[in-house]
Amino acid sequence: MKQTREALRPRIRRIRRGSAFITATVLTVAVVAPAAMPRPGKPAAAKRAPAPVTTARAGALEPCSLTPGPGLQMSEGIPTSRGYSRSTGTVNALNLMIDFPDVRGKGTARERFEEFFPQTSRWFARSSYGRLDYRPAMPIDHWLRMPHSFRSYGIKRGSPFEPGYRKLVADIAKTADPKVDFRRYDLVNILVTPNAGPPAAHAVLSVTYADNQRAPTADGVPLANVSFVYSRQDDGSGSLRKTGFRVLPHENGHVFGLPDLYTRGGGDNVGHWDVMSEDWGAGNDLLAWHKWKLGWLGIRQVDCAAHPGTTVHALSPLHRPEGTKLVFVPVSDSTGYALEARTGGGNDEAVCKPGVLVTWLDTRVDSGGGPVTVLDSSPGGHGCTQERNVHPGLSDAAFGPGETYEGGADGVRVRIHVTGRDADGAYRVEVTRRASAGARG
Repeated sequence: MKQTREALRPRIRRIRRGSAFITATVLTVAVVAPAAMPRPGKPAAAKRAPAPVTTARAGALEPCSLTPGPGLQMSEGIPTSRGYSRSTGTVNALNLMIDFPDVRGKGTARERFEEFFPQTSRWFARSSYGRLDYRPAMPIDHWLRMPHSFRSYGIKRGSPFEPGYRKLVADIAKTADPKVDFRRYDLVNILVTPNAGPPAAHAVLSVTYADNQRAPTADGVPLANVSFVYSRQDDGSGSLRKTGFRVLPHENGHVFGLPDLYTRGGGDNVGHWDVMSEDWGAGNDLLAWHKWKLGWLGIRQVDCAAHPGTTVHALSPLHRPEGTKLVFVPVSDSTGYALEARTGGGNDEAVCKPGVLVTWLDTRVDSGGGPVTVLDSSPGGHGCTQERNVHPGLSDAAFGPGETYEGGADGVRVRIHVTGRDADGAYRVEVTRRASAGARG
């Protein structure tokens, strides 16, 4: 969850996560909230992938880098605005484990840290094809006791940055400052003792305040991007050690500028196809659009089908570092269709029907409002998964060989036909874009 501008307007808050340090010229505050429902280690090595896109709006890709919507807490537009943490290269993450006089730390601070690392670092290494070297640090090896009771901060789901979180962040900075040089870190994770607040199965308190221009400072830098993680995402299946850490990649997604994809209805728009939608249960990755937005795709890995006519594309499975990862068909300056190949592998454990995932993007829609919608190849079906915490109706949404999607909006008609799958696993897709008076399908 994320929060931001208003009141501060904490930026998003859905209540998912994310954060990073920025200079004194910091922009806005963003708040994001959680999704519905070991020792610092070097991320797992990944195969070398093409160089990332450095200028998303350059050349042939410019028509597909949709304009960010105005006045939003967080936007799907490209490029991401300033104020968030960088998402490529080496990123140093400060981790502080905190407790309170009335809620003492459960277990040791080291054990709390090891619930998230090195798993989180490995998740980002796989998802980014090695372009993000996420390095967690734990400079304080014990619970950092806050000067006031947990209750006094008034923390609850949806809490605004003012005044409770402002007070809490200021207390964290003051208490940690003797042992921490905040200038060394790009983002901050506050791993709260899990017995503070209700279990995550009852209420997810985890939240991120990103791009926060009213943040307190420490060592001369604003604590402008901070993710808070409470409780544990335990669904009772016995998989907590394997999957519970994924609340942190979600919250850190906000730190990097990604909005929440779940809505008031839960994961009904995107299902389990992106960790910014559902991060409970079986593993999942990020959408290809998000990987482009974060700078993890090379310029030759994105095809922009912006002109009338028919084009043919080969989409390599998203979890592999090589090949084309995204085909985008713009409909307007703020809307369009994204195509990607999703198969089991890498971070994607829950894929039960591999194929070409087709999504509709609208950068005018705010975080938590449904900026992305997965277009279902079998609407009305019951899906193909038995996994816990995976939105079943969209689990079989991907289009397989021989299947077609047709739709459109704003005078543009689009036909997407999956013609087959190559021996190397790549999906062949035929995209037709033409003028039409039709509306979005």
